Amino acid sequence: MVRNLRLRRGRERRGLALAEGVRLVEEALGARIAIKHVIASPALETTARGRALKAALQEAGPPMEQVSDLVFESLAATEHPQGVLAVIEPPRWKLDDLKPGPRAPTLVLDAVQDPGNVGTLVRTAFALGAAGVLALPGTAELTNPKTLRATMGGCFRLPYVTLDEDGLRGWANAHGVRVLLAGAGADPLQRSAEPIALVLGNEGSGIRPSLATWAAGRVGIPLRREAESLNVGVAAGILLFELARE
Repeated sequence: MVRNLRLRRGRERRGLALAEGVRLVEEALGARIAIKHVIASPALETTARGRALKAALQEAGPPMEQVSDLVFESLAATEHPQGVLAVIEPPRWKLDDLKPGPRAPTLVLDAVQDPGNVGTLVRTAFALGAAGVLALPGTAELTNPKTLRATMGGCFRLPYVTLDEDGLRGWANAHGVRVLLAGAGADPLQRSAEPIALVLGNEGSGIRPSLATWAAGRVGIPLRREAESLNVGVAAGILLFELARE
C-alpha cells in the first residue's frame, strides 16, 4: 500500500496520502488527521522526540507495523529517514471552509508545478494568516509526498481547494473578493477594506492571460534594477505579509 501511495493514481484511488518524518507525523496527530496505519523502525527511538511521538501514536491507537531500518529505507522517500511513516486520510476542504477578510487574504496558485514550491506556499499562507489556498489546473498535487513535507503541517490546518478558472471567478464574485495578479513591474500592493485573492503563476510562463481579462488588477514588489525576479514562495511571503499586517 505504501508503494502504491507513492503514485498519484494510487493516492487518488484510495483517497489516502503518506506523511513521513517526525515533524509531519506530529503535526498530523496534533491536527487530529485520520491516521490509518503507521510504519516505524528502530531509528525512531534514537531521539527523545521520536520516542515521545511513538508513545503518542500508541496511545492514539492506529495500527503500527514495526520494520527494520533497512526495510523502512526501501519505503521512505527522504534521503535521511527518521523511522516513522503514516498513512493518512487528508482533509477534504470545501470552498465554504474559506473565510476571506481584509486581513485574511486568499492565495491562488496558477499552474505552480514544483511540489516544493507549492508546499512552501501553503506553509507561508498558513503562517501569515491567509484564509486558504486555491489551486488552478496544472498546480502540483497537494498530497504529493514532497509537497506534504514542504507544508510542514500547514496543509492539515489551512483550507486548500482545487478548482478551475470559472470556479474561481464565481467564488470571488459571490464573496466580494478582489482578485489581484502578482507580476514583475506592476505597482506596489495597496491594501483595502475588501478581501483580496492574490494570484501567483507558473515559475516559467507566469499567470494565464485569461485571468487578466477579468481580474481587478496587478500588483508587484519593487526590486533593484539588476534583479530579475524573486522565487514564487518569497514573493508570496512578502505580499501576504503586507496584506495581513495591521
